[in-house]
Amino acid sequence: MNYGFVKIAAAVPEVRVASPEWNVERIEALTVQAEGKGAEVIVFPELSLTGYTCQDLFHQQTLLEETERALSKLQEFSHGLDIIIVVGMPVQVKGGLINAAVVMQHGRIEAVVAKTFLPNYKEFYEKRWFISSADITPGTAIWLGGQQIELQRAWVFETSSMTFGIEICEDLWAPVPPSCRLALEGAEVILNLSADNECVGKYRYVKQLVQQQSASTISGYVYVGAGFGESTQDVVFGSKVLVAENGSIIAEGRHNSLEEQLVITEIDIERLRNERRQNTTFATCAAKETAEGTKRVVLHTEPGDFSLTRSICPHPFVPQGAELDERCEEIFSIQTQGLAKRMRHTHAQTAIVGISGGLDSTLALLVTVRTFDLLGLDRKGIIGITMPGFGTTDRTYHNAMDLMKQLGITIREISIKAACEQHFRDISHDIAKHDVTYENSQARERTQILMDVANQTGGLVVGTGDLSELALGWATYNGDHMSMYGVNASVPKTLVKHLVRWVAEHSDDLEAKATLLDIVDTPISPELIPADEKGNITQKTEDLVGPYELHDFTLYYLLRWGFRPAKIKMMAMKAFEGIYDEETITHWLKTFCRRFFRQQFKRSCLPDGPKVGSVSLSPRGDWRMPTDASEDAWLRDLE
Repeated sequence: MNYGFVKIAAAVPEVRVASPEWNVERIEALTVQAEGKGAEVIVFPELSLTGYTCQDLFHQQTLLEETERALSKLQEFSHGLDIIIVVGMPVQVKGGLINAAVVMQHGRIEAVVAKTFLPNYKEFYEKRWFISSADITPGTAIWLGGQQIELQRAWVFETSSMTFGIEICEDLWAPVPPSCRLALEGAEVILNLSADNECVGKYRYVKQLVQQQSASTISGYVYVGAGFGESTQDVVFGSKVLVAENGSIIAEGRHNSLEEQLVITEIDIERLRNERRQNTTFATCAAKETAEGTKRVVLHTEPGDFSLTRSICPHPFVPQGAELDERCEEIFSIQTQGLAKRMRHTHAQTAIVGISGGLDSTLALLVTVRTFDLLGLDRKGIIGITMPGFGTTDRTYHNAMDLMKQLGITIREISIKAACEQHFRDISHDIAKHDVTYENSQARERTQILMDVANQTGGLVVGTGDLSELALGWATYNGDHMSMYGVNASVPKTLVKHLVRWVAEHSDDLEAKATLLDIVDTPISPELIPADEKGNITQKTEDLVGPYELHDFTLYYLLRWGFRPAKIKMMAMKAFEGIYDEETITHWLKTFCRRFFRQQFKRSCLPDGPKVGSVSLSPRGDWRMPTDASEDAWLRDLE
């Protein structure tokens, strides 16, 4: 099973200009390697059989005949191989010459794709040697490799696992590249045979272009540029190898390498199909576009044993490096703007936040403080309420108190112990029985206090619950489940920690910074069960419900891409290799599926809150699901 992935190879052979016989040997050698590693398709650079820089030699009959002999050799070589080979060469067409990509498999030429847009640059004046695909009448027949080949304006190739199309170098630079039409015709992967030269800043520009085109066409985009061995008479070629998937680079070659390159990676076709299904704009464009002269070819492939080689990020919600800073600033701003609008609209005089000394309430408080600062309001209008209960530890209590003092807000301490004890007597519950009633009574008592103080002060209760808790239903119904505006509602737990740390690292207040960093290092807990004899937290959330990094991984791929649990498990085993074993991943994946389905009723009546990313569970916009849907099919998929 390949779980919707297709393995594709991008190869840059060393080239000898105008030596097809030598070049085909290098092409064959790289093809053997790719076939051995299970690649379904291998694509080579533009005019790779001859070299791109032959210039007026393209008009020499000797070179053209040598190229056709090299092609015949490659055909013979491919007889016993399953891999689809896409190679560049000049092809004669009724007295003209096209810059073409030749697609072959099992010794047979399946199609010849002509370049459409020919560059008119000083260093590359291709119109001197070639004609465009636009100059060819669809259906024109040529002889190549002992076969009669029909030429078309565009080709779409279908295999058992994907549909792909081809464009050549300059085609990508066109205002409307051929790949746009190919994608609307169903191509999920675009192969680009290129020979783009080097210039200052050009690699970065090409990389952005490839990313953008893969995003706009919702496709996998494989870009293979010519490399070492091309003539450096006036320009240099630096082996640009880029593979993008829906806007993200998933594999990249060694730029400016003097060595041959073979880059093999997997493109997630299932992910692309899911995105296209959800993107109604794509479907509308596909329905309106009519493509003339497009030919479809079915290629028979038998995927072999599958192994995933591309890296899988274990924390899909958390970017790396400088991008993390940018992401944190952006999310923090979205949360702040959302709360600012709600404060002004409701004419709230105060903001009420329950402060536990944990991550979620800390982030909610930081957002509220920034909102008040932006609105020019006195921070004393923020009423932070800490509500010690039976499980509150000294560490979280002191962190809550210290942080409120350091931020200069109004502090209220209201113990819930006496109220809960009275409540237990009222409902005849044994206080020594630490069950769900014991825990949820405390959560609901805290919510009642927050709501009543909001009424008292003309205020608004700021919710603290995060996206991961909502997905798991890890909230007390009508307890911490409820607020008047939930600023963390679409922020996953793995990102909450980074947001709090980001605020700490950008704080000039050394005391506040120290408090925030200690909160980040505190075990996650609802603190509803008494501490041990040493005052340490005994109720650790991740011991009960599972590691949040595993749940956030599942949450991302289940909701954002609609992946089946078996695929998520396979990817998790790759992402968390050496951290969690298969049994652990399977156990918590089942837990997530059960809880996600059974706790939907809590998400059906969520308070308002700002969407910050591509995954959200708001019942009004992002996630509509029956509260009584069955999880059986998802659990069976894991068996």
